[in-house]
Amino acid sequence: MDEKIYIDAYWRSLNHYGEELCGDRVQIRRSDNCLVMVLADGLGSGVKANILSTLTSTILSEMIFSGMLLSDAVETIADTLPVCSERGVAYSTFTIVPIYYDGAAYIAEFDNPACIILRNGKALEHERQCEEINGRNIYITNLLVQPGDRFVTFSDGVLHAGVGMTLNFGWGHNEVTKFLEDSIKPEDNAREITRILLTNVDYLYGGQPGDDSTVACLNVMPYSETRIMVGPPDRKEDDEKVVRKLLAATGKKVCCGGTTSNIVSRITGKEITTDSILNMTADVPPKGFIDGIDLVTEGVLTLQKVSRYLKRAANDTKYEEELELSKEDDGATCLVRVLLLSSGITFMVGLSDNPAHSAIDYSPISLNAKIALINEMAEDLRKIGRVVHVEMY
Repeated sequence: MDEKIYIDAYWRSLNHYGEELCGDRVQIRRSDNCLVMVLADGLGSGVKANILSTLTSTILSEMIFSGMLLSDAVETIADTLPVCSERGVAYSTFTIVPIYYDGAAYIAEFDNPACIILRNGKALEHERQCEEINGRNIYITNLLVQPGDRFVTFSDGVLHAGVGMTLNFGWGHNEVTKFLEDSIKPEDNAREITRILLTNVDYLYGGQPGDDSTVACLNVMPYSETRIMVGPPDRKEDDEKVVRKLLAATGKKVCCGGTTSNIVSRITGKEITTDSILNMTADVPPKGFIDGIDLVTEGVLTLQKVSRYLKRAANDTKYEEELELSKEDDGATCLVRVLLLSSGITFMVGLSDNPAHSAIDYSPISLNAKIALINEMAEDLRKIGRVVHVEMY
């Protein structure tokens, strides 16, 4: 596949009713060329199951992400996990899904419900081959993904939903597949697909889940790169080169800072206009507008506020969703929304001492502080699941 892809990933759990800890666990690891997702379902429920699933998902994701063979990873898990004294087994069930950004992918499943792959709104029939690894039957699927594919994996608590209540024998795999085909719209992201499925699971359980129920969704998307130009390049002769790279972005084009905006305006020949003072907030200067640029903001003050938003969002998925859905129109909120809704992000950081800052006596803004701020934002965006690069000019 020639087209580079990005994987939108999201997962959530419903705890067994009355349990504080979930016996399922999902780990997602992401690099510049692949994503690895592991869903593990620990034996039983509560603390013991939580420990088993956490160990399994953490160890498997780390080993597969590092390039270890699947057989070696499974053998390591079998040798590492403690044996349950009650049932004499030492594992949790698991699903492993590595997807590479060139389109190659595989699914490895051990005693978990089969992953559902949706393509063009319908379940994709895929061949599962059984391979015995260290005495365990692992079902493996190899495939090439396409933009628009959805991988929906879940623990067996989803299939048990409604047993003896709304349904006599629970929610079968075929019923879950049909529900997804009927309920998922083309524009739904991984978060929305997860929410839709878990909401119905909770309904079938009558709001009191009889088993831990976890859904993890991977949504394959075309890769688009948002570029953000921050500060003037070290050499004035590089101004045009950097602006041309900004204009070549396949995603959003963002310009931060007054001096930066003037450079873009000069190179493109497009006039800068400024937002009404009525639209500015107390701590964020107004936005600007340049034809062909998606967002023009003030520099450091706006970035500092964006950094605070991202720091909180990296540790609070509900807050991240609030920011994505926010209707606020100030520069900081607009910029954080652009970042959170982008798949790939490149910060183009100018290394020149900004003359606008040099003109301010005792200015606390320094080049090193700006670079540190950008690097901090980049790290938080990576935690949130975005592919981020920082280029210096």
